[in-house]
Amino acid sequence: MIKDSKFESLPPKSPHRVDATRRRLVAAGSLAGAGAAIAGFPAIVRAAEPLKLGMLLPFSGGLELFGQQGEQGIRLAVEEFNNGTVLDRKIEIIKADDKTDPKTAVERAGQLIRRDKVAAIIGPVTSANRDAIKSTIERGKTPLLYATDYEGGVCSPYIACYSALPAHYVDPLIPWLAKAAGAQAGFYLFGADYVWPQKMNAAIKTAVARANGKVVGEEYTPFGVKDFAPTIRKIADSGAKVLVLTLPGADGVTFVKQFVAAGMKDKVRIAFMGFNENYLPGFTGSESDGIVTCSHFIQTLDRPEATDFVARQRKRFGPTATVSYYVDAHYGITRFYLDAIQKAKSAKPEDAMKAIVNQTITVGNGPVTMRADDRHVDLNMLISEARGGQLHMLEYIGKVVAPNQCAK
Repeated sequence: MIKDSKFESLPPKSPHRVDATRRRLVAAGSLAGAGAAIAGFPAIVRAAEPLKLGMLLPFSGGLELFGQQGEQGIRLAVEEFNNGTVLDRKIEIIKADDKTDPKTAVERAGQLIRRDKVAAIIGPVTSANRDAIKSTIERGKTPLLYATDYEGGVCSPYIACYSALPAHYVDPLIPWLAKAAGAQAGFYLFGADYVWPQKMNAAIKTAVARANGKVVGEEYTPFGVKDFAPTIRKIADSGAKVLVLTLPGADGVTFVKQFVAAGMKDKVRIAFMGFNENYLPGFTGSESDGIVTCSHFIQTLDRPEATDFVARQRKRFGPTATVSYYVDAHYGITRFYLDAIQKAKSAKPEDAMKAIVNQTITVGNGPVTMRADDRHVDLNMLISEARGGQLHMLEYIGKVVAPNQCAK
C-alpha cells in the first residue's frame, strides 16, 4: 500500500490538542453567532427570569382561613394580569407560611428576600407579624404589600397598604349605632388584648362621645379563653345597649355563641369589627343574625363590579367559594403593584413604589386610589347585617377618607 508522505510525516494527534482545537472552534462559532446577531440574523435568546412575588400569609397557627382568603385574591390577580406576565416576564408566586408567629414571619421574610430573590412580599395578616418584619424588608429594600385592616400608623417608603383603618370603621358605624340605639345609649367595648383592639377602642370612645353616647365598660381578654360567662354578666349589669366587639377569629365566634345562649342577643346589639363571611359557617341556625359590621366589601353587594368580581372568583375557585373583603383587598394590592411595574417599565423597588401612588383601580366596590402622601387607600364603606347565613347591606356609606398615616 502506497502511503502519502505528507500525512505520514504528521505526528499522532494528542487528545489535548483536539480539545484545544474544539475550544477555538467553539469560540469562533460564538463570535460568529454574535456577529450574525449584530448583522440582523436571528440568535438564540434566553427566556427572561420570572418575576417572583412572595406570599407571606398564615396557613397555620389559627388564622389560616384568612391566609387562604388572601391567597385566593392574590392568585386571581396574577392570573388575570396579562395572562400571568408583566414586562414579558412570567409572574411566579412563592408561598410561605408565617404560622401566625412573628419569629417565623421574620425567618420566612428573610428567606424570601435572600434565597428566593422576590421582587415584593404580599402579607402578612397580623400587625405583630407586619411590625416584626418591617426592618427586614427595609434593609432588603423589598416592597411590602399589606392588605389587612389594622390600627394605623404605618409609614415607610417600602410599604403600601390596601387596609381599612379605624376611621373607615368607626366614623360611619358609631353614629349609625348611636342613632339606632337612642340618646345616651351605653356602649360596652370588649376585645382581644393586643394593639388593634386597643387602638380601635380609642377611636370608638371619641366617636361615642361625639354621638352623645357613653362608654359603660371596656375590657380586654387574652386569646384562648373558653368561658366568657364573667364578661357576659358584666355586660348585662352595665345596662349597655350596644356591644362593640374587637375579638377576631375563633375566640370571637365562641364569645358570640355564649352571648346568644345567655339570652343577651335581644337585649344588646352586637357590632363586630372585622366581621366577614368567613365567620358565618362557625354559627348554627340564627346565632349570627343581627350582628352588624362595617366593611368595604361583602359578597352579596348589589353593584355590577361586585357581582362580576364574585363571579370570576367562583369560576376560578368553585361555585361555593367565599369571597370576603380579604379576597378583595389582596386582589387589589396585588393589582396596584403589577400596574405600577407595568407603568414604570421596571420592577426595581424604588421605581415600583414611586409608580404605585396616584393610581386608581376598581375591584369589588367602586374606584380606589393609592394616596401619594402615605401609600394607603381611601375605601368605599358600607354597613351590613348578618341574616340567614349571609351579610346584607343596611346602608351604603361611600368613600371614607382616613387621616394621613405619615403625618407627624
